Amino acid sequence: MAAALSVISGKWKLSIINQLLSGQKRYSEINRAIPGMTEKMLSQQIRELEEDGIVSRHIFPEVPPRVEYSLTPIGEELSSIFYTLERWGSHYMTVTNANGEVIKPDYTCYTLVKQDDEVVKVEV
Repeated sequence: MAAALSVISGKWKLSIINQLLSGQKRYSEINRAIPGMTEKMLSQQIRELEEDGIVSRHIFPEVPPRVEYSLTPIGEELSSIFYTLERWGSHYMTVTNANGEVIKPDYTCYTLVKQDDEVVKVEV
């Protein structure tokens, strides 16, 4: 667990990985999709994810150069962890919501196959 947490710890890393779960994205797309994160922080966090083998960078030989980021195969393995965290977080929010509101899980990262209102399969 310590090894996993050392790789994904950081204020913005989970948000970056979450953005890349849906496919490759350009730097500016990631930056726009995560409010409150500075370009400096995005550069630093994405560089650390690259060094850890979670994210890969593809540079296209164009003028101006175009760079796209995507998850590596080992980075894609994090999708099941994200799904589990989302389910736990939704349960936690449902149980602890001070207003008594029922919070539905956020399934934005996943395509869920449901059968009789039960999730039977998760596809990324």
